[in-house]
Amino acid sequence: MAALAKRTIFTAVVLVVLMAAPALGVKKYLFKTCGEASFCRRNRAYADLAGSKGAAWASPYAIDPSTVTFDGGVLQGSIQKTLTDSTGASSNVEFPFQLVFLESGSARFVVDEKQRAESPIPGFPDNLTQRRYNEASKWAVTGDLTPDISAVESTTDEERMTAVYRVRYGPDRQFEAIVQANPLQIKFYRDGEPHVILNDRGLFNMDHYRPKPSDMDNQDLSNELDVKDMWEESFGGKEDKKPKGPESIALDVTFPGYEHVFGIPEHADQFSLRETRGGEGNHNEPYRLFNVDIFEYEVNSPMAMYGAIPFMQAHKKGSSVAIFWANAAETWIDITKTKPNPESFGIRKSTETHWISESGIIDVYVFLGPDPTSVYQQYGLLTGFTSLPPIYSLGYHQCRWNYNSEEDVLEVDANFDKYDIPYDAIWLDIEYTDNKKYFTWLKSMFPNPEKMMQVLDKRKRKLVTIIDPHLKKESGYKVYEGLSKNELAVKTDSGDEYNGWCWPGESAWIDTFNPKAIEYWKEQFKPGKYCGHENNLLIWNDMNEPSVFNGPEVSAPRDTIHYGNWEHRDVHNIYGLTFVNATVQAMQAREPRQRPFVLTRAFYAGSQRLGAVWTGDNAATWDYLRIATPMLLSNSIAGFGFVGADVGGFFGNPTSELLTRWYQAGAFYPFFRGHAHIESKRREPWIPGEPYTSIIRAAIRLRYQLLPSIYTAFHRASFDGVPIVRPMFLLAPDNEEAFGIDDQFFFGETGLLVKPIVQEGATSTDIYLPDDEIYYDYWDHTIYQGIGYKHIEAPLEKIPVLARGGHIIVRRDRQRRSATLMSHDPLTLVVNLDSTGNAAGVLYLDDGETPAYSRGAYLHRFFMFNAEDNILRSRSMQASSGANKSFEKSIDDIRIERIIVVGLDSDRLKTNHAVEAFQDRKSWSADIDVTKAADGKATVVTVRDPKLLVAADWSIQF
Repeated sequence: MAALAKRTIFTAVVLVVLMAAPALGVKKYLFKTCGEASFCRRNRAYADLAGSKGAAWASPYAIDPSTVTFDGGVLQGSIQKTLTDSTGASSNVEFPFQLVFLESGSARFVVDEKQRAESPIPGFPDNLTQRRYNEASKWAVTGDLTPDISAVESTTDEERMTAVYRVRYGPDRQFEAIVQANPLQIKFYRDGEPHVILNDRGLFNMDHYRPKPSDMDNQDLSNELDVKDMWEESFGGKEDKKPKGPESIALDVTFPGYEHVFGIPEHADQFSLRETRGGEGNHNEPYRLFNVDIFEYEVNSPMAMYGAIPFMQAHKKGSSVAIFWANAAETWIDITKTKPNPESFGIRKSTETHWISESGIIDVYVFLGPDPTSVYQQYGLLTGFTSLPPIYSLGYHQCRWNYNSEEDVLEVDANFDKYDIPYDAIWLDIEYTDNKKYFTWLKSMFPNPEKMMQVLDKRKRKLVTIIDPHLKKESGYKVYEGLSKNELAVKTDSGDEYNGWCWPGESAWIDTFNPKAIEYWKEQFKPGKYCGHENNLLIWNDMNEPSVFNGPEVSAPRDTIHYGNWEHRDVHNIYGLTFVNATVQAMQAREPRQRPFVLTRAFYAGSQRLGAVWTGDNAATWDYLRIATPMLLSNSIAGFGFVGADVGGFFGNPTSELLTRWYQAGAFYPFFRGHAHIESKRREPWIPGEPYTSIIRAAIRLRYQLLPSIYTAFHRASFDGVPIVRPMFLLAPDNEEAFGIDDQFFFGETGLLVKPIVQEGATSTDIYLPDDEIYYDYWDHTIYQGIGYKHIEAPLEKIPVLARGGHIIVRRDRQRRSATLMSHDPLTLVVNLDSTGNAAGVLYLDDGETPAYSRGAYLHRFFMFNAEDNILRSRSMQASSGANKSFEKSIDDIRIERIIVVGLDSDRLKTNHAVEAFQDRKSWSADIDVTKAADGKATVVTVRDPKLLVAADWSIQF
């Protein structure tokens, strides 16, 4: 009884602290600094030692030339680490390596430790796998890892004599890797210039296995710079036993001639990553990748957050390259910039990075571009592309912690109709459950959830409920009892079920590395169970870092054990991915087959294949609105483009102005959701009153207008990885002034340049044009041109958006209650002509919900306006098939209802009253309106109801 009382009190205390989080901000003392993580501290000291010695630095690691072979696209051998004891005697530790040249054009460098492959290892813990963790790529990588047998070794005899090896690989063998044995170094060349250098500074380091000395005081540790905490470590009063001892890995990666590097989300920091070893405006801590539940995270910080994608892109004028560090353990990354070296790289700086992970193997992939789109495709071919989402998931989502009852849900739903605001999904946080037990409903508040879902379904709207990985430890709770009985939970280091504390109190965590656990999870979603028989119930996975309230750093102890006898320290950053993977498999199993939608908070490389993500627990301040854009850019270029930030801020209460400006920004987030903390005031779009409600309504309606173009951009991302939110350098790759700009972005396939207002009281802003192309104000067609900043008026009712010439935007201008109800509405084409009078665009359509598109049931059209003949044409981009023809027949009622051409020289029109349309060997006249250029605005020609079908080839002669 006393124990139960203590647990109840502890739970109450935890909940009070967490509920009070808005007033407290981030609790930094809960999370480690590099100096408090022994492996990070030791490897930083190693870097300092190497740096202090300069050219005199002699790394203890070198390749043994006698072991090197090249065959079938793989260069392999052994790296030797020389150890010297206190008497001067030396010994070697062996680290086998492979440099694999992949058919996709990428290269993979893998280093393991030989001793780990032997069994048994004297002194190794019996309950652990007797090798380093080497399965991060298994979870992150779905692409073909087949070596490229066309790669050729081109080592000269002279190079071989000095233990230097040269391999040409990639498309047309345009890439080259040069491996140097001693000092160990690998340089990756393209076009005769080095772009990525591994171990340039000699910081390669691997803690080799050694049993814990029985007598630490008399143990020879002369090879170690810092022996503190190598076998045991404590933080926040919690002990980490480290049964395998120290096993960290580290490697420095240099990007010569590249001043800007991007990526490694998730951090609330600027897009172009800062230096981390001091300096004005820079950080004094490395960027940390360690998935944690961090309340009201700090902006402008390298602190760890909810997700970790160890992907870094470097970009300079004329070139983009990247690396992917496939390691699932806690990782720290130092970044420094060298001074310009005119002798080697002109006036450009170089970027030096130092990657440090707690355990596992070195497994790094190198992508040589040469441009950003090539990098994204190479990375996507490796880790997978963004899954094509269902169309409703791209609409607006309404959420708070919590909508309290069925009546509450349906009242909010009805108010969206009352105020004529479209939306697609309403969300329920943890309070809908029976005492925080997932897969249950609080019957006093939700007595008939299926009926509630049926009401929503009449308007084609969805219900999204939260399901977390912790299961309440309670007798009679069948989901937990089945988990425990079948031993499918994460275990302690002694093999017992691990129990910690989360929202329900004492809980167990499902171990979704275990295939049987995945099958068990899928069982919980079967029809007739939690989901009932309604297919408009969707899932939100939260707290999957995993979050453990009484655990070290609010997470699971590192020495807990997962399936395969791996420690949690080895797999921490991919636990969230495995959990979402199980949920997605469960949702895919539903009949009739639908594309699943699952939102996750924790993520890793490869999570983009599974659903959407948001930036976590932000706050209702202008700083958090500002930092959202660079955070979304960082996620997007790292492969996870289906990303958003909670509109309005999760914690606190936004002013009406802030809420309105956030909706205007959110209309251009790939994932668009309003969310709020349980203690925040209600803030649905109609709450602020006028004029704010009308302005918010207009922003949400704009989102729905643009859905055809947004969906088309997601389709492109699903096969070539180009993100929805695009940085300046994607469309202006040679403008060095634009590389660091992260308060504006290009949006999808539209050519729209968006600059959210992120300052209180602002009624104007400056938008940077990164090229000489013509730009039009989206709202009134004012012309802007010339590289540099342009001043734009932006009163509260206006979103600063410019349309880049040369793009055709596809819209649906009729307002409906939800995205699905728009599926057969007519289309509007907005043709923004470039400075040469040309424009092009793409439209992709399918049924928006099922996997039928994968069998060819879709429409893919190309639109082109040609200045030479003043003709706008529509042509098919797909091969004809039965599924394709069947789908086209199902949409033969969708027509083009309006065409708007911006920037057309009105003198080239044959008449100001009509244009001639051609389709199916027939022609007819279509009426037009012409607004001629005046007051700095472009000529606008509007074709009214041209009677053209979206699925047909057609043309219009202007």
